[in-house]
Amino acid sequence: MEELRKINRILEKEYPDAYRETLVVLDATTGQNALAQAKQFAEVTDLTGIILTKMDGTAKGGIAVAIQSELQIPVKYIGVGETIDDLQKFDPEEFVNALFDRGEGAQEHEEGEND
Repeated sequence: MEELRKINRILEKEYPDAYRETLVVLDATTGQNALAQAKQFAEVTDLTGIILTKMDGTAKGGIAVAIQSELQIPVKYIGVGETIDDLQKFDPEEFVNALFDRGEGAQEHEEGEND
């Protein structure tokens, strides 16, 4: 982390007016550990966003909500595969809908119960 602090000091000194985007890449499968990692990075640099990887597996990405809520740092991209081409812009509305989407089968089952 000291190296990151040093890089930031040099950038601020040499390029004080430069636009800087500082992203941290976190593994979504680590859960609350990802929040701890984001906190550590936020202590030493001005984080402007998060990239959550491994969103194509079992990770539900609930950590995205925790990070946004606790640190007010937006998730900007999610990784849904193994390559750079598998990075997608993060859409919070689509994410929430996907979290609560139970699929057509569940909906059809409920409709059948109400008949």
